[in-house]
Amino acid sequence: MDMFDKCYKSEVVQGAKYLIKNDLYPYFHTVESGQDPEVTVEGKKMIMMGSNNYLGLTSNWRVKAAAIRAIQKYGVGCVGSRFLNGTLDIHVKLEKDIADFVGKEKALLFSTGMLTNFGVLSAIAGLHEYIIIDEYDHASIIDGCRLSFAKMIKFKHNDMDDLERVLKFIGTEKAKLIVVDGIYSMEGDIANLPGIVDLAKKYNSRVMVDDAHGIGVLGKNGSGTAAHFGLTDKVDIIMGTFSKSLASIGGFIAADEDVIFYVKHLSRILIFTASLSPSNVATVIAALHVIKKDSGRIKRLWKNAQKMRNGFKALGFDTGKSETPIIPVIIGEDEKTFQMWKTLYELGIFTTPIVSPATPPGRGLLRISMMATHTDEHIDRTLEAFEIAGRELGLIDKNRSWIRRKKFHYSMFNLRSLRNWMSKVWN
Repeated sequence: MDMFDKCYKSEVVQGAKYLIKNDLYPYFHTVESGQDPEVTVEGKKMIMMGSNNYLGLTSNWRVKAAAIRAIQKYGVGCVGSRFLNGTLDIHVKLEKDIADFVGKEKALLFSTGMLTNFGVLSAIAGLHEYIIIDEYDHASIIDGCRLSFAKMIKFKHNDMDDLERVLKFIGTEKAKLIVVDGIYSMEGDIANLPGIVDLAKKYNSRVMVDDAHGIGVLGKNGSGTAAHFGLTDKVDIIMGTFSKSLASIGGFIAADEDVIFYVKHLSRILIFTASLSPSNVATVIAALHVIKKDSGRIKRLWKNAQKMRNGFKALGFDTGKSETPIIPVIIGEDEKTFQMWKTLYELGIFTTPIVSPATPPGRGLLRISMMATHTDEHIDRTLEAFEIAGRELGLIDKNRSWIRRKKFHYSMFNLRSLRNWMSKVWN
């Protein structure tokens, strides 16, 4: 047997080729501008509704200036791991800033968010120990568990009765760690952290929160999900990424000093990976400074998220249990999800389609990620496009209208001519 047989016969590959053939392929489209509310995608101007640039800091002049200054001083890379020659003074400064920001003794940087979960879980969890995860946890958590020697057990999403069932099965004597997302990246709901912390105490478990989507969004000054619930001292490890609100790349964990020291010396991911580049580190330091000084960004983010969610509900779309700037618009069948994506793309709206296995079968969705820098016009134009696309695909009732709400009289147009007209206006 040829090892490459699976490459030629893969159902995934055949499915992708089917989408390409039918002009429904939504992946790897080339963005030719910054990750702003409006972007250029393959020569076409579009409204970006798929970016995790929650606070709009990727284009902030202070953040960009900090990156440039860091390159001028340190060069473009560290060419070594943190363990050896790759620790700069700004790495140490950022670790202190992060620890202070989330309210923990110490922090430790990793080169990406994915590597952060790989590095901490493979180091902290060992043979005959347990990692208990929510079934909707991010793929990096699942793969981090696989890298460890621990036994991984899932519980039903945000279901405290099922979590207690798992904890009771394991018992109080065995070492265990509960790992959850702070904000779930597909559904946009928040972990029931009070319930999780109570059960962890009852069954003698440690708790880790992956706050990739919570940092910059929840809690005082965006300090995260634990701070949002007032449970910082009850969460043992806080993990976060720099590739969302903090406008860079990389990740961190924050915990007690001894825990950080342990991971520093036992995480193969940390020891054998080159450290974060100076420009990335300086970007995060500057982004944290902007967040602390400009609390209005987070308020604008939540205002925009609420307006968008209310608009979807007014049109009759299902947004699940979203309560954050991540808003899933649930479509259903995979192919219809891709058709919805394509129609919106033609109307100048960039969205991200999520289908099985990233979601349960039959629960295909378009994930909308709001930014503080979206304007009311961006939101209205997006909702108008969703109304047109939703009607064409039979997803919403004809009596519901965002366009009429905006006093836009389109009775002279049928939906097809209106779509063509809007495409010309928006591009």
